[in-house]
Amino acid sequence: MKNKEQKLLLFDFDGVVVDSLDFYEKLVRDGLAAIGSPVVGTRDDFIALFDDNFYDALTKRGIDAAAFNRAVADVIPHADYTAIHPFDDLFPVLRELKDRCTLVVISSNSRFAIETLLEKTGCNDCFNDILGADETLSKVKKIKDAVDKWRVNKDAAYYIGDTVGDIKEAKEAGITVIAVTWGWHPRARLERARPDYIVDTPDELRELVV
Repeated sequence: MKNKEQKLLLFDFDGVVVDSLDFYEKLVRDGLAAIGSPVVGTRDDFIALFDDNFYDALTKRGIDAAAFNRAVADVIPHADYTAIHPFDDLFPVLRELKDRCTLVVISSNSRFAIETLLEKTGCNDCFNDILGADETLSKVKKIKDAVDKWRVNKDAAYYIGDTVGDIKEAKEAGITVIAVTWGWHPRARLERARPDYIVDTPDELRELVV
C-alpha cells in the first residue's frame, strides 16, 4: 500500500474485538428492567435486537432509547468487566493492520466502555479513533463521518461487523461489508443479510484487506 490512509477499516467492537455477549446481555436486561420494559426474555430475544440498529430495534419495541441509555449510564463506569475477554487471535492482526491502514471503532457501545476495555487488553493504541453511542446512535452516520474525516473514497472503506444490523447499516452507508463469524450472529444468519464477504478467522480478515 502507498500510504496509511489508502484503506479505512471500521470495526464494530462487541463481538468483533471483544467477547462480551454474556456481559451485555445482562446489562441490557438490567437496563430494560430498570425502565419497566423487560422485553428480553431469552437470548434469542436479545440477539434479535441486533438484526437492526440496536437503538432502532428498541424504539420499534416501544422503548425509549434515551431512557434506556440513562438507566445504564450510571452502571457502566462501575461495571465488572472481568466477564469480557478479548479475541486474542485478533490483536496481533490489529497491530499489523494499524501499520498499513487507518483503524476506527464504530459501535453502539459508549466511548468510555470501549476505552476502558481496550486499556485492560493492552490494545488501547490499536485504533486511530473511536465513535461510540456518545457521538450519535446511528452507525450509518458514524460511518459516513469517518469516511469524511479520514478523506477516503467509499471503495477504500470497509466495515467489519458481526451482526445483521451491522451489515444493513454499512450497506446503507455505501461501503464494503465484512462479516465475522466469531461474534454474536452465526454464519447462516449473516449469510441471509448478504455481506460482501464473510471471514471465519482474523487471519482471513488480514488476507482480505491488506
